[in-house]
Amino acid sequence: FMTSIFFTDYSLQSENVPWFSFPLSALSVVGQQLPSSPHGCMEGSCYPATGNLLIGRAINLTATSTCGLHGPEHYCIVSHLQDSDKCFSCDSRQPYNPYYHRHSHRVENVIQLKDRNEDFTWWQSVNGVCGVSIKLNLEAEFHFTHLIMKFKTFRPAAMLIERSSDFGHSWRPYRYFAYNCTRTFPRIPAHALHLINDVICEERYSDIEPSTEGEVIYKVLDPAIHVRDPYSLEIQELLRITNLRINFTKLHTLGDNLLDRRSDVLQKYYYALYELVVRGSCFCYGHASECAPVPGVEARDSGMIHGRCVCKHNTEGLNCEHCRDFHHDMPWSPAQPDNPHTCRECNCNGHSSECHFDMAVYLATGNTSGGVCDDCLHNTMGRNCEMCKPFYYQDPSRDIRDPGVCTACDCDPVGSMEGGVCDSHTDLDMGMIGGQCRCKPNVKGARCDDCKEGFYGLSQNDPQGCQPCNCDPRGIIMLGTPCDQISGDCSCKRYVTGRYCNQCLPEYWGLSNDLAGCRACTCDFGGAYNNRCTVENGQCECRSHLIGRQCSDVQPGYFCAALDYYKYEAEDAIPFDVLMPDVRSVHRQRSQGHTVTWTGPGFARVKDGAGLVFSIDNIPYAMEYDIIIRYEPEVHFTVQEVPCLPQCIIHQVLHRTLYTDQYVKMPRPFCFEPSNRYVVAIRFQRHGVSQRHLTAFILVDSLVLTPIYTELPGFQGNDPAAEEHRDEMVRYMCMDSFMATPMPLLAEMCTKLICSISAILHEGALQCQCDPQGSLSAECDRIGGQCHCKPNVIGRRCDQCAPGTYGFGQYGCTACDCHSQGSVGHQCDPGTGQCPCRQGASGRQCSDCQPGQWGFPSCRQCECNGHADHCHPQTGQCQSCRDYTDGPLCDRCVNGFFGNPVLGSGDHCRPCPCPGNPGSGHSHGDSCQADHASNQILCNCNPGYKGNRCDLCAPGYYGNPEHPGGQCRPCQCSGNIDTEDPGSCDPRTGQCLRCLYNTDGSSCSNCKHGYYGNALVQDCRRCTCVTAGTQQSYCSGGHCHCDSQTGACPCRDNVVGDNCDQCAPEHWNFGTDTGCERCGCHPQHATGPHCNMFSGQCHCRQGFGGRQCTECEQFHWGDPRVQCEECNCHPLGSESAQCDRVTGACECRTGASGLRCDSCDRGFSGAFPKCIPCHPCFELWDDTVCTIRQELERIRREVQRILESGEIPGVEDRRIHELEEKLARLRDLIQDGDKDRIHQLIGQSIDDLSANSSSNGTCPNSPCGGAGCRDSDGQRVCGGDGCNGTVSASLKGLKYADDVTNNLTAASDDLQRVTKKLQDIAMLTQDVKNQAMDTLDKAQKKKDLFENSNKKLKEFIKKIKEFLTVEGADPESIEKVALQVLAISLPVNRTTLDSVVQQIKDSINNLTDIEGVFNNTAEQLRQAKELLNRAKDVKTRAEGVKDTANMTKQALDSSEMAIQKAAEALDQALKNLNSTKNSTAMVEEKLKDLEAMQMDSMMRLANLSRGIDELKSKTDQNREMAQDATNQAQNATLEALGLEEVCVCVCVYVCA
Repeated sequence: FMTSIFFTDYSLQSENVPWFSFPLSALSVVGQQLPSSPHGCMEGSCYPATGNLLIGRAINLTATSTCGLHGPEHYCIVSHLQDSDKCFSCDSRQPYNPYYHRHSHRVENVIQLKDRNEDFTWWQSVNGVCGVSIKLNLEAEFHFTHLIMKFKTFRPAAMLIERSSDFGHSWRPYRYFAYNCTRTFPRIPAHALHLINDVICEERYSDIEPSTEGEVIYKVLDPAIHVRDPYSLEIQELLRITNLRINFTKLHTLGDNLLDRRSDVLQKYYYALYELVVRGSCFCYGHASECAPVPGVEARDSGMIHGRCVCKHNTEGLNCEHCRDFHHDMPWSPAQPDNPHTCRECNCNGHSSECHFDMAVYLATGNTSGGVCDDCLHNTMGRNCEMCKPFYYQDPSRDIRDPGVCTACDCDPVGSMEGGVCDSHTDLDMGMIGGQCRCKPNVKGARCDDCKEGFYGLSQNDPQGCQPCNCDPRGIIMLGTPCDQISGDCSCKRYVTGRYCNQCLPEYWGLSNDLAGCRACTCDFGGAYNNRCTVENGQCECRSHLIGRQCSDVQPGYFCAALDYYKYEAEDAIPFDVLMPDVRSVHRQRSQGHTVTWTGPGFARVKDGAGLVFSIDNIPYAMEYDIIIRYEPEVHFTVQEVPCLPQCIIHQVLHRTLYTDQYVKMPRPFCFEPSNRYVVAIRFQRHGVSQRHLTAFILVDSLVLTPIYTELPGFQGNDPAAEEHRDEMVRYMCMDSFMATPMPLLAEMCTKLICSISAILHEGALQCQCDPQGSLSAECDRIGGQCHCKPNVIGRRCDQCAPGTYGFGQYGCTACDCHSQGSVGHQCDPGTGQCPCRQGASGRQCSDCQPGQWGFPSCRQCECNGHADHCHPQTGQCQSCRDYTDGPLCDRCVNGFFGNPVLGSGDHCRPCPCPGNPGSGHSHGDSCQADHASNQILCNCNPGYKGNRCDLCAPGYYGNPEHPGGQCRPCQCSGNIDTEDPGSCDPRTGQCLRCLYNTDGSSCSNCKHGYYGNALVQDCRRCTCVTAGTQQSYCSGGHCHCDSQTGACPCRDNVVGDNCDQCAPEHWNFGTDTGCERCGCHPQHATGPHCNMFSGQCHCRQGFGGRQCTECEQFHWGDPRVQCEECNCHPLGSESAQCDRVTGACECRTGASGLRCDSCDRGFSGAFPKCIPCHPCFELWDDTVCTIRQELERIRREVQRILESGEIPGVEDRRIHELEEKLARLRDLIQDGDKDRIHQLIGQSIDDLSANSSSNGTCPNSPCGGAGCRDSDGQRVCGGDGCNGTVSASLKGLKYADDVTNNLTAASDDLQRVTKKLQDIAMLTQDVKNQAMDTLDKAQKKKDLFENSNKKLKEFIKKIKEFLTVEGADPESIEKVALQVLAISLPVNRTTLDSVVQQIKDSINNLTDIEGVFNNTAEQLRQAKELLNRAKDVKTRAEGVKDTANMTKQALDSSEMAIQKAAEALDQALKNLNSTKNSTAMVEEKLKDLEAMQMDSMMRLANLSRGIDELKSKTDQNREMAQDATNQAQNATLEALGLEEVCVCVCVYVCA
């Protein structure tokens, strides 16, 4: 016969094809194949030929059961032939011989299919034995590729193939085979092969067809499974065997054993095997191309696969499983097609001939070498004998293989350790030098005979070898050799001293690694007493109230005196001649925006020829001071410069001519000393005139003493520091800064020098002494000590009001604000603030008229018709009118009175009768007037009253106003009536009649029936109860009633919510008359007790389904309380993927059968899924089955009738009692286990029932037998395959009924599950649609917001345009604004927008040259228009926001279309659902981002718009300031024309 065989094709090895298996068909393997590797074993793997491992190993093949081993045994065959040759004899006492022992069926017969005569031979087991095994024992390890078995009888109903790789000590299964895997091997999976080493059960080789020559083929490596690495240990282990065992566990008996247990029945059922092929090869791991016989094996059969490899690649062993001796440098490994993995010789450098492999070494070397040499010679050691032993080192001049390569160490015993051991070799990375001795810690040198750098004094007794120098590394010059190796002396840096260079020189500190070692103290020459400092932190010794390391900082609350600190105000000086009023004080007001060019309150106005006397008694330091006079000229005539003559007897007289510099310094200094009082007299007069000019004046500000700083320490002498200080005072113009006021901003160097000078003069810093009422804090300026004053407060200490202000206090001073027309000056009393008034003016500010007048400054008499004495000082409106009059001129009556109070009319004001007079308690009108036509008094009634005399109640009011004391009160209707409606309430009782706003009740204080809320605030709303959830007794006409206060609805059972719109937790079935039902979710199989409110579907855990999670999930079956298993229905053979939920049986299509519908059904042939209907004769057989089924139904009805009536036709009661007794004995025998007695009793019972039972004929002629029938051997015969008796028909009918029941149950479950899923999908689709509609509404709102933003942006652009065209904006500012507008991008971050606004403000501040602006605007108008056009482009870019909103709406429209498609196609609903949710989330995120960006942009545009408005305002202010500046310049020019020279005579007296 022809069969499919697998063997190795060596001709494909050159293409890197795995060596284990290739499928080929129709090949008969006779002998051993030749190796196919063209390169032999040199360049890659090589393999011995494959063949049948049974050839030559008949002695190693055994079976546990063989027929005829102990004598002839009869056996029969299953046949429908009419001839009598159905039974035969088996005699296996002798080996098979075609001539003498043809009936021998030993197991070795399976090695060859036929004998030399081309007759079939086979092995056969004993009849009826189920558990039989065939075992092959191999003498070595072999590769097993596949197995082929060809059976003579039925293939086994169940079998398995096992292997052993340890010569039978342990066994592992390859594959299971069974007719029904689930029933026979329930713990073995029956699914398709997933992994190459999966152990599964197959059913395709276990069917009853064919009845002979059926095959079983098993391949170790299934071609359908891709093997990624054929050389992996997993694959090698799968192929490697030493023993193979085939276990037959169950026979196909066609059901005969169920009908009759006699031994002769089983003579037709046994195992019979024509041929067994065990395909494999010698297992050499790719290191051999041929194999030789294993020692001790004498067989030399042709085609035999031997077990001992002829090894290559330096390997050895029975299977080339390890490397040759001294070839262990690489780990042994199976060869590969492109890598032979040759065992490499160890490298011991000629110092050893033995080695071994060490995996740890191999891994440590990066998988390059793992050989370790053993027993190294020539004083060597190490893995490759590459190192020298201790006390030896490798001579660099010798080769490593030289026997004398290792030389003894030579170490100095004084400085070396460890007995003189040295480095064995040179390795710079490890810091090793061959022959280098192990030195003591402080010793160096190859022989350890020198001290290390930083140490000295080599000694044998010192365990460290040498002593440390102990030099401070910060203070020595050289780190390498800090000290002398003999004496240990250290070498110090420039500013370092001491034995160990660890101290700084005087006036130095901070020993460090700097080049000089220490840093200079550099103490401030004025702030510190000297230039010495502490060596730790460099702190100098500071004068009083000076701080900082160098004493150059001032303590808070203190200051350094400026060079002009000693100034004396001219206002405080006394006149030279006190008898003549030639000197007076002139206080000048300080105005914001104007420079203050004076000190103190103002000036002393000195007439020509007059003088001032200053008293000085606060000199701090004895030295020479320059005298400086600060002034402003006020003369209008010309004089010539002539010598100035002294006018008094003086200590020292100084003469100086004044010019227009506002200050003058006397030609030489004067020496002032502390503790003395000095008087300085100054006289001013014109040149060359003999008489004084009455209108010539000069304004003297102050006298200033400035120290001659060159006399102070730090400035004296030729010291470089002193010269540098003097140069800096001149270079930075420090002295010039204090000549005139205001003082300019001082250079930092001047600040430092002035502080030093002040510290010398005052022995430290001066206290600020800021006035607590006039200053903002106790701090003052570092230079000069000026405190920070409150508004309108002046003085260094902020202790006086500024001129033009008064009321010194905790809030500063208040401006006098004297009226320019009513006062004679701008100054006021500093205490009261009273201004000096002109004639006819009064008030603190002199801004009011005299009493009885108004209209300052044109005062007029008040006109009040004689009814008032005073009127408003500005408007003239009369105040405090008398005689019941009112009005600006007291010319009309007050409310409640009528008449004509005008002076001269003869009339007066009288009370109104409404109906009573005012004050009578019966007046309801606030005013009245006389109707001269009707001669009636018409009242103007108060709220709530009506009628000519206000004696009736108005609509919405009730009462009895016509009676004294009566009044009209508002109707108490809780604000729920129309007060203009006369019929809204009763005018007498106040009863509410017409309630509004869905209210009701006598006071409209309750909500109407069917409404709820607070009627008192007009908040009555209709009840919103859901009809389906509210109790039916509360509903009518489609509306339900609720609680009038809370709106809570009366819900049905287990219904909750204010509107009764949902089931209570853990309930469902909303809308039923009885309310909601409990979910009933399974506590273990559901994720929680909650379920869907409408469908009741619980949320099931993985693996469970059903409404209450009490069933298995979809496509699963079983009892969920125990275990749920996957259906695994074959998609080609089953009607649906859902199987029977109880049995797991799938609903098969026509032609398919099996538990999973993965095999051909009865009546079909072929390999599934290609099932072909059988011959039409099958229908005849099927008709017979139907007939039997009908007969079975007839018997079932008969039995049912007997059970119901209790009568058996033709059977007496005595007979029934006898049968009951036999059944009782039968139960006892079953419990005792007596099988023979049981069969005997059953046979007797069958004989007894034969008369009452039907059969297929008489016993001798019927193959099916019947009750009481026996065969020729005396065995009982009843039923069988093809028989239509009661037993056979009953069994088949029972099975059919069970199958139908299971299929119907599974179909019902499937329909319920499909219905549930359709409901869930519909609900999910509706939810998605609602979400999409919400998103669409949000998008529409965002679109409206974007359009509003666009409108605001247009308005902003309009403002920009107006600014660009306004008159007075300079081109430079226009260009800056336009550029900033062009730079705007939407959206823009806040930082950028703030920067734009700040730049615009800066542009506004630069608008000063208004006149130049007017001249340049016309020339650059064209450029401004171009900028305007570019600004309009910004508008176009901003309108792109609207387009973005439109695009967003289009995206939402697309989402809605996708939702509609999802509703139309339910099978795609889940996929569309997820897609739509994701799209919706993305759109919402984008809308949120756009909204945030839009709001941010609008806020920034609003800020920019405010900036533009400020720019316009600033432009107007600049225009006005420019005009003021022009006027001031003209005045200054006129004043400059009158400045002249004045002679000053200064006399200085020293008073005792």
